[in-house]
Amino acid sequence: MLNRRTMLAAAASLTVLAAPALAQSDYPGSKVVTIVVPFAAGGTTDLLGRILADRLSARLGGKFIVENRVGAGGNTGAASVARAAPDGYTLTMGTVSSHAINPGVYAKMPYDHIKDFAPISQVASVPNILMVNLDLPAKTVPELIELLKKNPGKYSFGSSGAGTSTHMAAELFKVDTGTDMVHVPYRSSGQVTQDLLSGQIQITFDNITIAWPHVEAGKIRALATATPQRLAVAKDLPALAEFIPGYAAASWHGFFAPAGVPKDIVAKLSAETQAIMREPAVIEQLKKLGVDPVGSNQAEFTAYIAAETKRWAEVAQKANVRIE
Repeated sequence: MLNRRTMLAAAASLTVLAAPALAQSDYPGSKVVTIVVPFAAGGTTDLLGRILADRLSARLGGKFIVENRVGAGGNTGAASVARAAPDGYTLTMGTVSSHAINPGVYAKMPYDHIKDFAPISQVASVPNILMVNLDLPAKTVPELIELLKKNPGKYSFGSSGAGTSTHMAAELFKVDTGTDMVHVPYRSSGQVTQDLLSGQIQITFDNITIAWPHVEAGKIRALATATPQRLAVAKDLPALAEFIPGYAAASWHGFFAPAGVPKDIVAKLSAETQAIMREPAVIEQLKKLGVDPVGSNQAEFTAYIAAETKRWAEVAQKANVRIE
């Protein structure tokens, strides 16, 4: 039989081993959790980050806040999270740009998008819309393709930054149609929209959440959606795939923790995020904006990132897009 001293020692060791698990089960406790959004306030990534911060605060009884860290197509904000302490108190909203496109576009990345992060959940998928300035003499996709082929390099398209989904949607369009446009990168979708309205640029792809109010107001002409099928919120708008078979260039947004965050915290955040994306009020809010809630589990999201990384690397190579 074990003597009293041995039993006390064993109990003490079990207490030490159980302490971290107890602390993690109480996450987040009273400490503030920062969700880094690597794009400007007011955009789709920011909107989704703030929805998550609000709902996680309510569901977990802690305080989740959003901090915008802008630059390099999402790389600046994502890199800061890759370097953060792996304790679950610094998280990030990643996108198709920061976690699929950029690794195949940037010659030097400030982080490894696979090794430096723990995927939590794909939050949503957001359609991109092909739009033109009202003065551009093209009212349909075939007319735009014909115009661009007759005038290679004459017209410019804007994006919210090199390597973003709006940039690569246009590059994919160029590859698939054999056309040529000049890329003008901006720091935010708001700046792109203003210059499209004024005619400084003639063409852009942008998230429906940003673009659609201007389309409905008759200030910008929408030609097509970059999704494989037409959208429920814009049934009269054709899909680019109707003219370019197989074309698809949606933007997606996901939730990430730094690599090394305890697995039970990541699992907890994943379960809560999936539940939030199933909340009727959240679904209704996002559907009105044309955003499709996803809420995938960790394994599904990890596999999706791998597939998207491969796909966009191939597009970047064909389009000869490389940022030194």
